[in-house]
Amino acid sequence: MDYLAVIVPSLAVGLVFYFAMKAIFNADRHEREALAKAEAEEDRRQLRAVD
Repeated sequence: MDYLAVIVPSLAVGLVFYFAMKAIFNADRHEREALAKAEAEEDRRQLRAVD
């Protein structure tokens, strides 16, 4: 059972790291999607203003 005391903290840190990175990448993906949507909308507005 001593091996569990050695491996559990490493697994816990690994899981925390995994979920933290997953949250960061998801936030980045959503931010990029929102930025692309905003830029597309701005492009449409500029095209309407030119016509």
